[in-house]
Amino acid sequence: MSFKQFYFGLFFLISFACNAQTNTKEVLFTVNEKPYYTDEFSRIYKKNLDLVKDDSQKDLNQYLELFVGYKLKVNKAYKLGLQNGTQYQNELKSYRTQLAKNYFNDTKITQELLEEGYNRLQKEIRASHILILVDENASAEDTLKAYKKMEDISKKAIAGENFDDLAVQFSEDPSAKENKGDLSYFTAFRMVYPFENAAYKTPKGKISKIIRTRFGYHILKITDIRANRGEITVAHIMILKPKPEEKDKDAEKTINEIYQKIQQGEKFEDLAKQFSDDKSSSSKGGQLNKFGSGQLSSEEFENAAFSLANPDDISKPFQSEFGWHIVKLIEKHPIKSMDEMKNELETKIGKDDRSKKITASLNEKLRKKYTYKRDDKQYGLISKLVTNDFYDSKWILPENITDYSATLLSINTKKIDGKAFLDYIEKQQKSGLKVKPLSKLVDALYGNFLDEQLTAYYDENLETEFPDFAQVMEEYRDGLLLFDLMEKEIWDRAKTDTIGLNTFYDEHKMEHMWKKRVDVTIASSTKQDIIKKAHTLLKKKEKPQDIKDKLNVDNVINVMMNSGVFEEGSDALPKTMKYDVGVSDVFREGEYYFVTKVEKVMPAGVKTLEECKGKLINEYQQYLELRWVDDLKSEFTVKINNEAFEHVKKQLNP
Repeated sequence: MSFKQFYFGLFFLISFACNAQTNTKEVLFTVNEKPYYTDEFSRIYKKNLDLVKDDSQKDLNQYLELFVGYKLKVNKAYKLGLQNGTQYQNELKSYRTQLAKNYFNDTKITQELLEEGYNRLQKEIRASHILILVDENASAEDTLKAYKKMEDISKKAIAGENFDDLAVQFSEDPSAKENKGDLSYFTAFRMVYPFENAAYKTPKGKISKIIRTRFGYHILKITDIRANRGEITVAHIMILKPKPEEKDKDAEKTINEIYQKIQQGEKFEDLAKQFSDDKSSSSKGGQLNKFGSGQLSSEEFENAAFSLANPDDISKPFQSEFGWHIVKLIEKHPIKSMDEMKNELETKIGKDDRSKKITASLNEKLRKKYTYKRDDKQYGLISKLVTNDFYDSKWILPENITDYSATLLSINTKKIDGKAFLDYIEKQQKSGLKVKPLSKLVDALYGNFLDEQLTAYYDENLETEFPDFAQVMEEYRDGLLLFDLMEKEIWDRAKTDTIGLNTFYDEHKMEHMWKKRVDVTIASSTKQDIIKKAHTLLKKKEKPQDIKDKLNVDNVINVMMNSGVFEEGSDALPKTMKYDVGVSDVFREGEYYFVTKVEKVMPAGVKTLEECKGKLINEYQQYLELRWVDDLKSEFTVKINNEAFEHVKKQLNP
């Protein structure tokens, strides 16, 4: 809903304005003696200036009203104690985690991974694979057994045995029996990182080296490499699959009739406006927003679209899971530049095994950044507690664990006791760590524990070390509180206040009107003699399908029929048609001849509450909020420093 988006959007604008240069700070206004400063107001105004389209919101006096209203709502949220809510605390924690990610990156390694990922995205690879399953935490014996099995298969493949047959016979991927190991086309970030590395490092037609992933051992055969197809803009005409109750609708027959009309020289755009069931695109001649591979939920549609070579090429009718389509190519767009894809790539890297490289770099940096010390005596006592039961996940914490509450590790002024390390060891039994002997195992566990504690210390102190991070987090707190407050005080109330909504509807219903509507059947043809025959048949009360059956003969689509209730101005209606009940005379618009049969004309009138409920609720929310802000001004004491505001005006509008 629009107001919810507006205030959450305002919150984000505030948050990311915090890095802007700070002006001289004066108290601009107070809310119950709590000060708010000119520098914050200036930052937010400048950030929003190029984004708002309503000139009234660029007016500084109007903007101050909005800003004061925003702060009043935040104060109200704190007064109600919303900051103590569990959901709020969890959301704040989640946002902090997201925001903190930027402070955990190694710029150099991240850039290398960005470049690698982007370069790989230029290609799409088709590969087949064979998998021998082995758990990543399996014993050395089971791991070796799986490797030997894959080694034997690899030798057969390299020797020239048919890879498809080997996949069917040996692969432990459940889908191999059906697809013979074929994974179709994929590109960077679609597979686990070791698998992707093997795919991009193996030449076309060759067998990869044996690789290990968390699933087991693999070998790949690269069957094809092609350029990434980029993005594409197309127009389409769609006839939806008929619903069970639409027994008389034949989608395939209709799409083929439309295709024949195109072949006969009729304009694609005109036919899309008249007949396409995709109403979001039909008024634009069927044109869709540009898309790339994998961005639509229909592979059939994408493949048909990308198979078109030149602008204005038109596909034959084809079926997807949604219905039947005809596609026209408008334009092909090459893959985006690296700068344009940077944010998207960074997100993908963060979710990928690639991120382990960044983690290793951070660990090294933090070991150099902080002063830390281990108590060797305490460490020695703990080391003796770990037994071979660890390897079988049977090791248990000592009963006297409180005896190990002395400090084991110090990081600057922070103290971490031995119990924390013992808890860590206990939880790591299922990590698959099989280092032997035990002394080396404990050393490895301690090294991982140290890195975890250094990272936690760094995270805990981000607000102290980075003032900009602290500022943004403060704005997040307010923004999330406002979000919860608006939901509680405005959005939910607007949905549930039936009496208030009905009253609001009665006061504003004249603003929600239907245009004139008509229940009509429309016959169209490029041939005058055909439309005259359609006119005669409509006069005889023939059904639309029967008219089509009689006039569309010898595999030629001579006439199209369209029936329904349409509002005046609809693209489906001829512009010069008359809104008179009965069968019209034949009339012409452009290249088409039309005849209409109007069953009923519904005059312009007021929409019922149900017919305009979505828009009405949105308007009611705005109405409630305006009244609410006035109430808040009575509840809280607001004092404006007019002198400071005049200084701000001169700075922002010199």
